[in-house]
Amino acid sequence: MTQAQILEELKKLTRAQRLQIAEAALELTRQEMEAGGETSRRADRQRELAAAAEALRAEYETDSELTIFTTLDGEDFSA
Repeated sequence: MTQAQILEELKKLTRAQRLQIAEAALELTRQEMEAGGETSRRADRQRELAAAAEALRAEYETDSELTIFTTLDGEDFSA
């Protein structure tokens, strides 16, 4: 059904019926936007973190002060 056909059908309904349909359509759209928005925000955050990690990769590979504690990785701290 085309948008024009839907609008023609809406003209046949009462004002109250049209409002109910409009409210339902807005609610559906809001739910879809929220669901998509959460996924989008999460993906954006992942991209930001990946870019930051990549930007600092050289620092961690060459600056021994940033990795000095990795020498303790094999130590048993619970003993």
